[in-house]
Amino acid sequence: MQGVEAVIDKDLCSSLLAIELQADRLIIATDVAAVYLNWGQADARALVNTTPEELADYAFATGSMAPKVAAACAFVRATGKRAVIGSLEQIEDMLAGHAGTQISPIAYQVAS
Repeated sequence: MQGVEAVIDKDLCSSLLAIELQADRLIIATDVAAVYLNWGQADARALVNTTPEELADYAFATGSMAPKVAAACAFVRATGKRAVIGSLEQIEDMLAGHAGTQISPIAYQVAS
């Protein structure tokens, strides 16, 4: 046996683990409130409810949001269940469907 150098992406690894464990939901907690289009620009806007298909139309930063979005989309596609990306400070609201970017097989509106 011989060791090799490797990098394991924590987001994609979390998604794979959630799929294998048959988790009810994947929550990716980060330091921002949601996935944003045009991040860092004057016209930035948060995505609230979306689908993997809709997210495929956008480009996200490779070393930042792209792996999180890819991991969440992989989970949703594999399980048909919801994934959420958002702020650790709002984790309970994310779980309840009231915060973060909610990613599901079909876009839906969360009751307020």
